[in-house]
Amino acid sequence: MMSAAFCRSLLFPRLFRAACWLAVLGGCGVVVADARAQNAPAPEEATPGEAAPPTLTRAQRMIEQTSRRVVKIFGAGRMKNLFAYSSGFVVSPQGHIATVWSHVLDEQEVTVVLHDGRRFAGKVVGAEPQLDLALLKIDADDLPFFDLGESRTPPVGARVLSFSNMFKVATGDEPVSVMHGVIASQTRLTARRGVFESAYNGPVLVIDAITNNPGSGGGVVVTREGDLAGMIGKELRNAQSNTWMNYAIPLSELRQPIEDMISGKFTPKSNPLDQPGQSPRFLPIDFGLVLVPDVIFRTPAFIDTVVSGSSAADAGLQANDLVLFVNDQLIQSIRMLKEELARLEPGETLRLVVRRDNALVPVELPIPNQARPPRKRAGDAPEAEEDR
Repeated sequence: MMSAAFCRSLLFPRLFRAACWLAVLGGCGVVVADARAQNAPAPEEATPGEAAPPTLTRAQRMIEQTSRRVVKIFGAGRMKNLFAYSSGFVVSPQGHIATVWSHVLDEQEVTVVLHDGRRFAGKVVGAEPQLDLALLKIDADDLPFFDLGESRTPPVGARVLSFSNMFKVATGDEPVSVMHGVIASQTRLTARRGVFESAYNGPVLVIDAITNNPGSGGGVVVTREGDLAGMIGKELRNAQSNTWMNYAIPLSELRQPIEDMISGKFTPKSNPLDQPGQSPRFLPIDFGLVLVPDVIFRTPAFIDTVVSGSSAADAGLQANDLVLFVNDQLIQSIRMLKEELARLEPGETLRLVVRRDNALVPVELPIPNQARPPRKRAGDAPEAEEDR
């Protein structure tokens, strides 16, 4: 028979490790049953022959209520390893859904899946690419939604929770993924321009958690009390350090545009490159590319001709090639191609992927060491090449 001392020597390490794991799980935001009476509501009386309904802690109730307002979005993708799913959140009981502006929305309609598994066709009714914001509308009523008037920006050091359909874990009525994190800092992406590939350059909440995963864009970050704090942004990678950034766009930046889109009063911001006195850094002609005429809102970025002796000609680009990607950014139109070229940094490498017949062809072109000088006067007429 084993002695009592020997039994204690076996059990104590296991009990100690179990206690440590419970402490870690509790600190990481995993919901663990809490026996404290002050946080648990009084249990409901069960009818004879039925089990008593489970009681939820305050944190569990908040997570359940928040998850009901987050949706899964499925749309365009499946090319060049682009994921065809993202997240969104309901901002009105009439079926308005805010999400991140991305390639997933490049469809006539996208599929929106609610918390209970119901599926709806969603259409884009408003967008502001400079804020990475889009608004969808589905034909549904009486939905649980976020009251934008109750949102607030948490301070640095505050604990937050993120809700999203990262990695397409949920496809039906399964709950979205929840992560715990801390607001590490509040900064602006302007300081990262030329390093991060993003059209948005406003304030962000940097989160000490791996929140920005495939499919997470458009999800939400909330406080421990459940107040809406921000929208999870796109995946951004630092091209110099090759590290990924985990951040959210504060609701203070998005509230008014969302409300204006819902009411039909929204006016998109003008492109800074279109403002008087501004000029793009580079144009297609700087690489020897002449594009087809830009006649509609989303004219595909087909190459009309390639200038002989140019860097485009040296890279093997040909007429009728369709530009699909610029530095891993999906190009949906000639306008988007010009906007991406306008933000390039001198002296670096331009990476393109073009479609030639039924094949995808990657090419690299050197970016000139000198960018175009700014226009001297706001009334100067654009150069002829800019229309190409």
